[in-house]
Amino acid sequence: MNLPNASQSWRMPDELWKKVKPFLPPDKPHPLGCHRPRVDDRKAMDAIFYRLRTGCQWKALDATWMCSGSSAHRRFQEWTRAGVFQRLWAQGLLDYDEMKGNEWEWQAMDGAMTKAPLGKEQTGPNPTDRAKRGVKRSVLVEGNGVPLGVAVDGANRNDFKMARATLESIPIDRPKPTQEAFQHLCLDKGYDYDEVGELGKEFGYTLHIRPRN
Repeated sequence: MNLPNASQSWRMPDELWKKVKPFLPPDKPHPLGCHRPRVDDRKAMDAIFYRLRTGCQWKALDATWMCSGSSAHRRFQEWTRAGVFQRLWAQGLLDYDEMKGNEWEWQAMDGAMTKAPLGKEQTGPNPTDRAKRGVKRSVLVEGNGVPLGVAVDGANRNDFKMARATLESIPIDRPKPTQEAFQHLCLDKGYDYDEVGELGKEFGYTLHIRPRN
């Protein structure tokens, strides 16, 4: 595959870039303190999304037209600290709600474990992978599968222990459940604990949990 040509098809559309650009912080001086120009924001964002969508390593970006893997990774860390991606996610949910409508009536939550050999404080021994370092992502989705909330912890963290953090991570205002508009939350047996039952009452959910027995 010719990466320089193939990666052109992954370029962010102009219309989307116009919506993304206002969320970025002001440009900073070059991190190395030299006169070399800072990588263009749009190229850096193209590289970040290319990496996320393809699953390639950061250093593989060196073979593309966008920017080096080290530059993209630095910008990713900078923008993460600045809350850029959190705000983009929130705006995406608001735009989707306006276009299609978020389906709040039926929601679901579950956790998934992945490897993270270079992870640090948010990793833990994976009980299904010979205790190798890994992370668990707990994700809450609405009725059509659109992510509403996410929390990350060590791979050895029980799903139900991440429930509160996941529910509290929703980046937009969640409609208040009413007698006319219930909100149902579907969970597997990993959440069959009294703690989750109390959490459901606190957040106003009608819980549907598969029992452990």
